Amino acid sequence: MKFLFAATIATLASLVTATPTPTVEKRASPSDACTIGYASTNGGTTGGAGGTTTTVSSLPAFSSAVKGDAKKIVYVQGNISGTGSIRVGANTSILGKNGASITGVNLHIRQVKNVIVRNLKLSKVKGNDCITVNEATNVWLDHLDLSGDLNVDKDYYDGLIDITHGADWVTVSNTYFHDHWKASLVGHSDSNEDEDSGKLHVTYANCKYVNINSRTPSLRFGTGHIYNNYFENIATSGVNTRMGAKVLVESSTFVNAKRAITSIDSDIDGSAAVRDVNLGGSTNDAPSTSAFSVPYAYSVVGSANAKSATSSAGATLSF
Repeated sequence: MKFLFAATIATLASLVTATPTPTVEKRASPSDACTIGYASTNGGTTGGAGGTTTTVSSLPAFSSAVKGDAKKIVYVQGNISGTGSIRVGANTSILGKNGASITGVNLHIRQVKNVIVRNLKLSKVKGNDCITVNEATNVWLDHLDLSGDLNVDKDYYDGLIDITHGADWVTVSNTYFHDHWKASLVGHSDSNEDEDSGKLHVTYANCKYVNINSRTPSLRFGTGHIYNNYFENIATSGVNTRMGAKVLVESSTFVNAKRAITSIDSDIDGSAAVRDVNLGGSTNDAPSTSAFSVPYAYSVVGSANAKSATSSAGATLSF
């Protein structure tokens, strides 16, 4: 029965018009600074701009290149695969060249500041997340393609992006989450209030979630701004606000989603402010709160345009 969800997703997918494969959106620059969401605040996020530049095509070279706190730009070329976890140093930009991917390897952004990861396909990290951000600040995760496999047990792989242990000022933008059980967790435990309270400010902007079981995202204690997102085939729960977390969800659309916006799985509820969200026949049963202001400028596309606005989500840049 543990594979029932995968079969259900396949059935749901057959009822929805397939999303066309996005084309390359634009040529990006290694000096690009984050201009989106919470990672653009608190002094900003510039990654390794102005530092050394290295191109890598093997796991040992990648592991060595991203170490340390000196400014550095690391290009990933081709397909890298392996196992284990790679620690990423501060003041680092990890940029995928066209078609670049990393399979089976966790990127661990811990106790550092000012990190950018863009234009990579990351997948199938056994027993770990594709990207883990903990005790880190000013992290921009942009134009990523993240996936696992729904034909395995839900715990065979962990999350796609997990943001935990008091991390703060993080933006996830233009990212394609797909074919996975647990997409993104903010705040790892109900018992971690002392470390997490007042932190975990995270923006999810212009992201697309397709064939996901839950956590799009799930937040404890933190503050989440979720806008211009598109959700399709969400089997168990979508945006889940828990343990006093506050979320502002706007300009987004759900298709074939169960419990699109909710507060479950913890003893203490969170709350949600919702405006211009098309639930697609699903529900919003999270406790409501007033819309809060965010410390940055942003533009909404409107729920009617959320699908088209996220058609270039994923590793669709060109370096």
